[in-house]
Amino acid sequence: MSDDVLSVIPADPYWQPEPAAAERAVAVVAGLVEADDDAEVEVGWYERPTVVDCGENLERIGCPHCGGLIEPVWWADLSEEHAADGFATLAVTVPCCGSATTLDVLGYDWPCGFARFEIEVWNPERLCFAEAELAVIAAALGHPVRQVRARL
Repeated sequence: MSDDVLSVIPADPYWQPEPAAAERAVAVVAGLVEADDDAEVEVGWYERPTVVDCGENLERIGCPHCGGLIEPVWWADLSEEHAADGFATLAVTVPCCGSATTLDVLGYDWPCGFARFEIEVWNPERLCFAEAELAVIAAALGHPVRQVRARL
């Protein structure tokens, strides 16, 4: 059986909240999904930026420099290489055109991200949070947020 995960992460992949802010944000997220019978809220804290990908939802990755497509194998190998310890740096040289860039600015379709803090909602009934809901979560966290929807 597949799982769906809706993650909320800070917009800055290197930023982590103070514990009290994290607790406030988790409480907001839990309140927003409390009617979802099967939803479970989990929190992840990471030493280094860790990939928060969209799993099977990933359709393509585009280069911000040349507009070319980046082979999924390159991305999968890179993600697997850093799965256990995260990324010391997000700087990379893309294989399509050899340009220097960072992983967080690649054009992921569906969105992916990197984070040192993550709030995960496992098997939510909703597809995503509305912009107004994300604003409330961001206010509780004290930092702008993004969301990533994964199919695992």
